[in-house]
Amino acid sequence: MPAIPWGLTLAQIEQAEEASELLDSITVLTVINAILSLLLAYGLMTIVQALANWLSERVPRRFRLIIKQSIPFWKGIILLVLIAHIGNLFLDISEQNLLALTGTIAVALGFAFKDYVSSIIAGAVALFEAPYRVGDRVTIADHYGEVVSYGLRGIRLHTFDDDIITVPHSKTWSEAIVNANSGSLEAQVVTDFYVDHTADPQMITDILYQAAYSSRFTQLKLPIIVVMAEKPWGSHFKLRAYPMDIRNEPAFRSDILRRAKAALAEMGVTYPKLPTVLIEDDD
Repeated sequence: MPAIPWGLTLAQIEQAEEASELLDSITVLTVINAILSLLLAYGLMTIVQALANWLSERVPRRFRLIIKQSIPFWKGIILLVLIAHIGNLFLDISEQNLLALTGTIAVALGFAFKDYVSSIIAGAVALFEAPYRVGDRVTIADHYGEVVSYGLRGIRLHTFDDDIITVPHSKTWSEAIVNANSGSLEAQVVTDFYVDHTADPQMITDILYQAAYSSRFTQLKLPIIVVMAEKPWGSHFKLRAYPMDIRNEPAFRSDILRRAKAALAEMGVTYPKLPTVLIEDDD
């Protein structure tokens, strides 16, 4: 009977033997099979992403978000099949091996990949709760943009400045998620206007309504609202309207501003003079 090294318990010896049995079953062909499977899965996910993006730009607008929102589902299917296939290649899933494997993986993941696993779990939860989907306009922390990619670890936001920001799914545990359109093509856009106290409120309201109704980007089926608030230094008007496509938000707001400012200038409306204290606070 071989001598038992000092300090090793019987349970540790059994776990070492089980791990050795698992390693003995790994061959060169098995490793090659696994590598090819990884490459194939990566290629399929890339094709799914590219095909969905291509198709979504060529179908009627109402179907665009539906196609893009299906991308995480198909990627998840590919990933599950890959995990099952690789697990079948390398693991002899007996009861003892399963216990040894899960224990080892749990400890390793718990210490080495805590944040990564947290993001993966949050991403899986987000698939069901749907706080954001591909095509949505969302605000997470200080970042606002369109969700253009839904990955295993996080999402990618495309901002108005043409930046791509990667946000981990784990942000959903601690940050408020503001979704502007929740899967719809339209989202409310608020445009602010500031005028002097001497301006006629009804005239300003009519000008803002006309600016919104005359814009080619406006979705006329949805309400257009003008609200007013008084400030110590002037009157604050908010024009709430919906573009036909949320992608047109920057162009929509700019178009309304151009139309409204031209009309206000024609009517001789003056702008408020902000106190020096407020200007310094904004800076």
